[in-house]
Amino acid sequence: MTAPLVAILDDEPQIRALLSDTLTEAGFRTATYGRATEFEAALARATPDVCLVDLGLPDRDGLALVHRLALESGAAIIIISGRAQVQDRVTGLELGADDYIIKPFDPAEVVARIRARLRQPKTPGPSHDTARFNGWTAHFDRYALVADDGTEVSFSHAEGEVLRLFLEAPKRLISRQQMQESLGGAAGESFDRAMDVRISRLRTKLGEDPKNPRLIKTIYGAGYIFLGDVSWG
Repeated sequence: MTAPLVAILDDEPQIRALLSDTLTEAGFRTATYGRATEFEAALARATPDVCLVDLGLPDRDGLALVHRLALESGAAIIIISGRAQVQDRVTGLELGADDYIIKPFDPAEVVARIRARLRQPKTPGPSHDTARFNGWTAHFDRYALVADDGTEVSFSHAEGEVLRLFLEAPKRLISRQQMQESLGGAAGESFDRAMDVRISRLRTKLGEDPKNPRLIKTIYGAGYIFLGDVSWG
């Protein structure tokens, strides 16, 4: 089996080398880029499994690039940045990043976060590329929600992980702990905030009333429950 490919975009040569060496020793393939233009040209030829993206790029706004990757690439996206403010992390997650690592970082943690992102779904297979529910069809192979009237809305890799989790367990309570165990990542405030952001964005894309959502219900102090009827395939 071919090792997963991790694309590393950072304008600091030392960080690129450190990440590339660490990930290669951990069994990954890597490709490194110092500028967004080089990175985007490479994406046109092949899609990596994971993209590590620094926000402080010399030739492109890092957040804008993250948003484009989330909508178009299908790769898992992990931001690695020196911006440690909560608002920076929230913005990165809102724009579609799967995870956010603050510099300076422990290389072993980066490896662990990547492995968590690459976890295979519990019920893989072609029959789980498409799911129908409440007037929508979710196409996980192309990261799109299509309404019965033909309206199409894109979702990110991170949003797709959460949506799949709900659709594979409809009408069952999913606790925060279950979400953390299924999706990976360190438990705590950062993970909870990431889940809140992704669920909020999913509700918006599904046309949910934020004050009284019909499909994705919050059970305060317990978790979430998806109330739709789901059919796969």
